[in-house]
Amino acid sequence: MSENAGAVITGGRTALGIELGSTRIKAVLIGPDHVPLGVGCSDWENQLIDRLWTYSLDDVWTGVQQSFAALAENVRQRHGVDLSTVGVLGVSAMMHGYLAFDAAGELLTPFRTWRNTNTGRSAERLSAEFGVNVPHRWSVAHLYQAILDGEEHVGRLDSLTTLAGYVHWRLTGERVLGIGDASGMFPIDDGTRGYDAGMLTRFDQLAAEAGVDLTLADLLPRIEVAGRRAGELTEAGAALLDPTGRLRPGIPLCPPEGDAGTGMVATNAVAPRTGNVSAGTSVFAMVVLEHELAGVHRELDLVTTPAGDPVAMVHCNNGASELEAWVGLFTEFARALGAPADPSAVFEVLFTAALDGARDGGGMLAYNYLAGEPITGLGEGRPLFLRSPDSRLDLGTFVRTHLYSSLATLRIGMDVLQRAEGVRLDRMFAHGGLFKTEGVAQRFLAAAIDTPVSVGDVAGEGGAWGMAVLAAFAGSGPPDRSLADHLETTVFPGADVRTAQPDPADVAGFDAFVQRYVAALPVERAAVEHVSPAQRGEPR
Repeated sequence: MSENAGAVITGGRTALGIELGSTRIKAVLIGPDHVPLGVGCSDWENQLIDRLWTYSLDDVWTGVQQSFAALAENVRQRHGVDLSTVGVLGVSAMMHGYLAFDAAGELLTPFRTWRNTNTGRSAERLSAEFGVNVPHRWSVAHLYQAILDGEEHVGRLDSLTTLAGYVHWRLTGERVLGIGDASGMFPIDDGTRGYDAGMLTRFDQLAAEAGVDLTLADLLPRIEVAGRRAGELTEAGAALLDPTGRLRPGIPLCPPEGDAGTGMVATNAVAPRTGNVSAGTSVFAMVVLEHELAGVHRELDLVTTPAGDPVAMVHCNNGASELEAWVGLFTEFARALGAPADPSAVFEVLFTAALDGARDGGGMLAYNYLAGEPITGLGEGRPLFLRSPDSRLDLGTFVRTHLYSSLATLRIGMDVLQRAEGVRLDRMFAHGGLFKTEGVAQRFLAAAIDTPVSVGDVAGEGGAWGMAVLAAFAGSGPPDRSLADHLETTVFPGADVRTAQPDPADVAGFDAFVQRYVAALPVERAAVEHVSPAQRGEPR
């Protein structure tokens, strides 16, 4: 940055993005050139309580405050100034799930996250009634399941929102959502860029048939698109974000968004025929569509970009968590040997070893299912590793098998999009922790979807940076160009990326692995049936 960074910060010519991810809450401050000026993080974990995945709202605010405090300290150390204001602010978080409040603003039931798959009856009925795929994790599926189950709290409902919408509401008093996040609550009408009116009416009828009188449109947050403003930081919101009192109220906020949308922004993948894959606790692909899909597929969600353009989403509930558990085991083993190693170094060693593993998994199979996986029809998950008696248990193939496992369910969904629907991609960008070791998971993803895959530094600090970019877009005044044009010409010109072409031998190997993976799914189903989960409510 050619300007003095301290002057830019104290002058409020900045944008702040805060993202509540599945394992980390992150705050990123950027300047006018979109380069990060400061970063702050806080770790947190979901909990499995009464067979439902949740986070406490106390942990939400503890983590947000810790992240902002860490950001303020980072700014002070790097630039010698206090962080008392920013030009514009935005909040993003995990999409979907169920946060239900009464008229007094009190939470009616513990937060039910995207990871829960207890909504099977609801999702199936709504998909049939609406003529679109309604996934298990969508907010409307959670609501209808609560109605079907006769849950007492439904009669006291006053509002529903997502995690990002909740944090934004507490900071501003505004019940609003960005259209990308809203598209994970209820189907969107591409023409009006609002909730589908016909489906809203049908939902109210279904609720009435179940004995519940409600008007869903009154419960859902209003929708805004990228580039708009959506309220200001109140005094109470400023105190909630920064209990030290240094942060001043009055900061404008952009519409809150989901982490899928901020990932698209962070990878410059909001134009048709572009897409991105995010790999963390979950793994999902977002592909911007040129035209409507020919059919309805349970493997594909229809959501939108933050600008409201249609997107096909392949969402896998299970991502890299099981792989991380194995890395933790190897880290513990190194410590027991008297050779302690940082987990990041263990990751790199293991991932590098995977490059020499058998291209087809060598007779090994792994299922990374900590939670249920709707794409493969599993209501619950049991992590599983197995191999044929004649397979050789070597390190490289073992790790490659677990990396393949992290991508296998995504491949099943992408087959529907690429082969059944014939969707074409000009560019697929990958980001997330799985791709930190250069040239490994990127190469395997290229093989899995038989498409060139790019990675690079363009994603900045991930989704929190993408949220800061969206905030800056709203802070620049009423948009005179599309979000796609803004990203291409203002944020990403000359971006440095590295692209991996699919290796034919890897493609053939992954094909063979997936065939065995699908054929052995009954083994995973048997594990769910016969192995009961622990009921301790411990962090997972």
